[in-house]
Formats: sequence, C-alpha cells, structure tokens
Amino acid sequence: MKVEATHIKDCYVINPTIFEDDRGYFFESYNQNKFKELTGINFHIVQTNQSLSHRGVLRGLHFQKAPNAQAKLVRVVKGSVIDVCVDLRKGSKTFGEHVAVKLSADNNKQLFVPKGFAHGFITLENDTTFCYQCDDFYNKPSESGIIFNDPQLKIDWYLNSQEFVVSNKDLELPTLEQIIDQL
Repeated sequence: MKVEATHIKDCYVINPTIFEDDRGYFFESYNQNKFKELTGINFHIVQTNQSLSHRGVLRGLHFQKAPNAQAKLVRVVKGSVIDVCVDLRKGSKTFGEHVAVKLSADNNKQLFVPKGFAHGFITLENDTTFCYQCDDFYNKPSESGIIFNDPQLKIDWYLNSQEFVVSNKDLELPTLEQIIDQL
C-alpha cells in the first residue's frame, strides 16, 4: 500500500499494491495497521455502503454533522468516477478547498475522506459501482450537505452539466455560505 498526501491535511489517496498473474490479480484493499502506520490515523470501519449509478449521476456533496461525523475510505469496484471532498473544518488552512481524484476499477485508487469533509462524486461510465467504508454509522438527524455547483467551491465535475443526473434532494442543498454558521 502506498499513501499519497494531498494538499489538504489528513486527506489521502491510497494506491494498493497489486499482485497480478495469468489468473488475474489480488490486492489488499485495506489494512488498519498499515493505514495507521502510514498516516497516523486510526480508521476503524463500522459500516460499508455500495451504490450503482449510470453515467452522469452526481451524488453529493454530503456529510454528517458532529458528533456523528464520518470518515470514509471510498473506491470504485466497477467503472469510474471523479471523487471530490471539501474541507469543512473551521480553522483549517484549507477550509473550503477541495480535492478531486479519478477513481476507477482500472486504477484501483482509493480516497480517504476525513471527518469534517463534504463528499461527492460523478460517474463517468454506465453501471459504475462505488463502495464507501465508514468509521461511524449513518445518522439521519446529522445528515447535511452543500450544493454541488456552489460557485465558491469552483469544482470541475469534468462532464458537461447537461449530462448531470442529480436527485431532487441534492438539488435543494444549500451553499457553503448559507450553512457556515452550522458547521
């Protein structure tokens, strides 16, 4: 496992070591001891979620408020996405900044999204299967989010906006400025 630091503290791209032969491949997608050794973060998975989406589906930007904030380790099992996380930690030098990474079944990269971040992705292919491993349970009263096209965030979703398929719930999310006092 190789861990790449991003420009945002505690947000990492994880590249597994892949063993290939004529039968196919094998890799360890997560090892708690190695992850802690390489990042200093003790990430204990308590819930795993999976979604299937067609090309252009945009999910996010979602997060859970404290005390039920979640850290996530996300990856693509089939297909590809542009995965985005936004730093919402008040007092952080990178507050309001984001990381965007292409995750795919071909590159096997993963993104570690720390607590205090909003998270979202857009699918680049039909039948994309996305997996979220979380360190806290889903808690509906803690659920929150930011609108994906908030002009303050300046996120490039890599597809033409006419291709976006966004839920009504996500279309009604507020901007960062509208919820900044609630963080």
